[in-house]
Order: sequence, then C-alpha cells, then structure tokens
Amino acid sequence: MSTPYAKLPAWADYGLIPLINLAVAFIVAGFVVLLVGENPFRAAVILVEGAFGKGTGIAFTLFYATTFIFTGLSVAVAAHCGLFNIGTEGQAYIAGLGIAIICLSFDSVLPWWLTFPMAIVASALVGALWALIPAYLQAKRGSHIVITTIMFNFIAASIMVYLLVGPLKPAGSQAPQTRNFLAGAELPKLNWIIELFGAKIRSAPLNVTFLLALLMAFLVWLLIWRTKLGYEMRTYGHSPKAARYAGISETRIIITAMMISGALAGMMALNPVMGDQHNVAIDFVSGAGFVGIAVALMGRLHPVGIVLAAVLFGMLYQGGAELAFEMPAISRDMIVIIQGLVILFAGALEHMFRPYIQALFASFSPRSVGMEAVKGKGA
Repeated sequence: MSTPYAKLPAWADYGLIPLINLAVAFIVAGFVVLLVGENPFRAAVILVEGAFGKGTGIAFTLFYATTFIFTGLSVAVAAHCGLFNIGTEGQAYIAGLGIAIICLSFDSVLPWWLTFPMAIVASALVGALWALIPAYLQAKRGSHIVITTIMFNFIAASIMVYLLVGPLKPAGSQAPQTRNFLAGAELPKLNWIIELFGAKIRSAPLNVTFLLALLMAFLVWLLIWRTKLGYEMRTYGHSPKAARYAGISETRIIITAMMISGALAGMMALNPVMGDQHNVAIDFVSGAGFVGIAVALMGRLHPVGIVLAAVLFGMLYQGGAELAFEMPAISRDMIVIIQGLVILFAGALEHMFRPYIQALFASFSPRSVGMEAVKGKGA
C-alpha cells in the first residue's frame, strides 16, 4: 500500500514548496547560461546586484513590482472563485482610456492629489466594466471565461490602437500616444524613502502607486478571508455544487468576483501612465497582465505571497536588464527564457515536488511513527 500524503503545514505549503520550485528554476537557468559560455554564478551575482545593489536598482525593482502586484491580485481574486481571468492584460490596457480622460481633462486645473483619486476610480471602473461582459457571458450563457477574456484582450488592443492613432493623438504628432500630462496628473516619486537609508538615486519612476498596491493587497486579504463575500467566493471556487446548495447565487458571485478582478487590473495602469511616462501610449501594459498569472500562482493566491512574487519578478526585469548589459552573450531573449523557467516551475510544474514532500512529512508524522510502533509490537 502506498504511503498516504500528509497535510503540509502552512510554512511548507506557502514557503518551502515555492522556494524549491524557484531554486530548481534557477538551477536550470544556470545550465542555460553555461551553454552560452558564461559563468552562471557571476550571472547570478550581476542579476541580484542589478536589482538590489544600488538605490536606483531597488527603485526600479519596486516600480516593476508595483505593476505585478496589481495584476497578480487581479488573477488571484478571480481564481479564488474558480475563474481563470486571462483578460487582465486587456482590462489594464482599456483602463488607460479612463485615466486619459481624467488626466487630460483636469491636469491643468487640479493638483495631483485630487486628480489621482479620480483616476483611481476611473481606472477601476473601466477595468471592472470590461470584465463584466465576459463574466455575464460565463454566468448566463455558459461561455468559458478563458476564451472570452482572451478575445477581449484583442478587442481592447484594437480599440486603444484606434484611439491612440486617431482621436486621442495630438494634431501634428507622429507618435501614437496622447499628449504629455501636465503637473496636475504627474504622481510624486517615492525615491526619497530609499534615499533615507543612504542610497543614491539618479532617476527612477517609483511613485505613490506602490503604496496603493500594498493597500490593495491588504484589502484583498480582508475581502477573501474576513468577509462574507470572500467566503462565498472561496466556497464557489472550491465546489460550485455546494455553493448552490447553500443558496449562493452563481450569477452574482461570478459577476462580482470578475468585476473586482477587473478593477484591480485597471488600477495597474496608474503606475506606468501617471507615475512614469505621463501619457497613454500604445502597448504600455507590455505583457504585465500575463506576468500577473505567474505572480499569482507563485504567491499561492495569497496577497503576501503575491507581493513577494511581484518583487521577485521585478528583480528579474531590472536585474535582467543589467545582466544583458554586463554580459553581451546573454541577450534579452535569454532573460525571457529565465523568466519562463520561473513561470514553468512556479506555475505549470508547481505540484511536481509536492507528492515527495508530502510523503516525507507523512513518514515523520506522529501518526506514522505510532503505526510503525504498533507494527513492531505485532511482530
């Protein structure tokens, strides 16, 4: 008879297994670096130092992490309800339209601390409404959420391209983007916080959206684990039949979860649009929605894990840029390979080592030891 799997303690389930997956991913990535004739240990040092060795690197790492926190939370909220929201990319992209309307309308008459709250509401509202249609189709018509959200990514991209090369583009400009925002729509930087610890920052786009991302992570934790709605979402995600038997409205819970997910995705657009480039340009999302899937999976759908996973991917983005500069043999494409390996082991192969770890814990559990003792006496 096979050894029964033990229920893992929280520290192993949420800490040990992701760390093992991450270690294996970097070991395999080390072999890839070795194949191109570079020293993998030196590459690892450059990667870490590029992300955390200087104040500018830390600021850029946290800037990228801010984006991934929003998209990771977006995917996690839907996943807790048993929904795989692949439309985070499109929801964030189309939310740029809501931000553009607010910023272009009020950047010359209001200060940033009044424009910012309105932009938060606008981005969340547009993202939520964009997620509403696939949610309604799933709840009412049975259309699979994965298919519809993928389709809506392309629709969002097409709408934004049309607007940015047409109605929103300033007259006489060749660039497919809005005009640059004035000071009333530029978010203040948070570089001074890092400089308090003695680090020097030349120029980095870390801004107050980082604080908003941390606040959203806390609110998502409250929602999922401390509210009735969160309990209903988790119940439906675990067993739709049990949820229906308990009187939970399937339509309401699907639409609500997807709209919250879309709102979180929409707020991601605040970081690059108001915090960095100060305009809405084509493809400003740059794949962050899809990275959010990996961040959510690696963070085990928990806000704390998502924040840590977002910082990890921020490190890969910033440290990878430094690595490509210091080691010309390692191109940006190879950095994408390293990121892909992390996604592979943290996402697709997340359960590869779980059976062995569970069997190991089972062999050392008190019940297992007691059974062995009984067998010994019987002999």
